[in-house]
Amino acid sequence: MPTISMFYGIIISMFFEIKEKHHLPHIHVRYQNDRASIAIEDGRVLAGELPTRQLRMVEVWVDLHREELLADWILAKEGTEPFRIDPLK
Repeated sequence: MPTISMFYGIIISMFFEIKEKHHLPHIHVRYQNDRASIAIEDGRVLAGELPTRQLRMVEVWVDLHREELLADWILAKEGTEPFRIDPLK
């Protein structure tokens, strides 16, 4: 699962294996010992948890980069490694 962005200790990744069946576009987020899956469409937590501050940063980042994330999702579904996306600044 390649890293597509990193900021403030938060690591954002996306699967890109065709054999994996992911129906809802989402990203995987790691921060220290916490992990969560976040929906690209609306930024909601699908699984796991993050500290409130880090979750808010991820939600803002998703809002800013939604189109890029959806383009990466299409690549990932085709089995192509997604592109890196600028971090939150």
